[in-house]
Amino acid sequence: MRKLDSLRWRLLWHLTLLLVVLMLASSLSAYFNGREAADTAYDRTLLASARTIAAGLSQRDGSLSADVPYVALDTFAYDSAGRIYYQVNDIHQRLISGYEHLPGPPPGTLRTDDYPALARFYDAQYLGQNVRVVSLLKAVSEPNMNGMAEIRVAETDEARVSMARSLMADTLLRLGMLGLGALLVVWFAVSAALRPLERLRTAVEEREPDDLRPLPRVPVQRELWPLVQALNHFTERLRGQFERQAQFIADASHELRTPLAVLKAQLELGLRAHEPDTWRSTLAQAVQGTDRLTHLANQLLSLARIENGARAIAEGGAQLLDLSQLARELGMAMAPLAHARGVALALEAEHPVWMHGEPTLLNELLSNLMDNALAHTPVGGNVILRVIEPAVLEVEDDGPGIPYEDRERVFERFYRRNPMVAGSGLGLAIVGEICRAHVAQITLHDGAQGGLKVRVSFVPATVARSDVR
Repeated sequence: MRKLDSLRWRLLWHLTLLLVVLMLASSLSAYFNGREAADTAYDRTLLASARTIAAGLSQRDGSLSADVPYVALDTFAYDSAGRIYYQVNDIHQRLISGYEHLPGPPPGTLRTDDYPALARFYDAQYLGQNVRVVSLLKAVSEPNMNGMAEIRVAETDEARVSMARSLMADTLLRLGMLGLGALLVVWFAVSAALRPLERLRTAVEEREPDDLRPLPRVPVQRELWPLVQALNHFTERLRGQFERQAQFIADASHELRTPLAVLKAQLELGLRAHEPDTWRSTLAQAVQGTDRLTHLANQLLSLARIENGARAIAEGGAQLLDLSQLARELGMAMAPLAHARGVALALEAEHPVWMHGEPTLLNELLSNLMDNALAHTPVGGNVILRVIEPAVLEVEDDGPGIPYEDRERVFERFYRRNPMVAGSGLGLAIVGEICRAHVAQITLHDGAQGGLKVRVSFVPATVARSDVR
């Protein structure tokens, strides 16, 4: 089974099967063709013997007699391994010479058109042997005798079978030599064709684990270049992924180091204090710092979950979801927070809007967009969550908005337009990653009241009425 996993052995195996089938078919064809050729050759000899015997017929004393010369049966002496039988019948089908009970032609046997004679050829059984028989009619026209005498000459089929087998064996030998040569040619041709792959494999194995450069331009066949280019493209994407991962780890370490250092400094300051009020103030600040760290850690975990969700979507694990229902549920959950901040929250989602997606990631996207809108909307402002057919989600606020020149950078990780404002710079980055996982397009626009309007366009799903519950 391991050999059959090899391309070389698999080609040889299939070619061998094909050659065996061809050899069997050719051998059968050669046998039947050889038998036909043998019948043609030996039938002529049988007819010649019958004609020689017919030439020796004569009338004596009112009866027919046969003078069978030795030469009539001697024609088989040099090339026949079987036996010869003959029979001569007069015009009344009475035996006058030869072997008794030699079978006559079966009913319906036609006269041969291959020779100018009243002859019929047929196969029969005689004395437990397969024989080939010729029946020749000889006209007898005498004053006191008028009719057709019959001469039968039979030969066992050993010579015919031997000739057919010889032709078949010769054909098999030639085909066997040709097949063996073809297998050798295929073996060396495949070995030569796979040699560039061996060089490519060696080049890959000799690399260091962190070497993600494109594969060298080793000389390979034109058909293999798409594979090499695909591997180089994959390596390039993998290198980009590793670089982004390394950059993310570095940025995350930097972002975590500062609040951890601040938290440690606050606690150390509180330990040196002696007044209870100072302790309480220090603990309150530590709680706020812990909340910010918890929020940052949750956002980092969200980024890690996006990769798993994107893989599930790519593998066909997306679910059929009503975007309007998701927006209503999130709006109800965010309403107390909006009320606490003095912001009016409006929801515009009247009709079901269907799409395929991952519900956890979509909830994360909605939560980040709403949290970002509420954080930048002043007291007394408005935030609108809108769902539009065919599959468009909009979040609009009355905040300061984002200048046009910064609208691309806000989707970068840890980017903050104003470092003095609290936040980790991961909210819109998470939104962008979720949009990429859902093959959705996200754009930033000016709001109707001068704020920011975020528009996410998903791929709509076509749903039959019977599928909607």
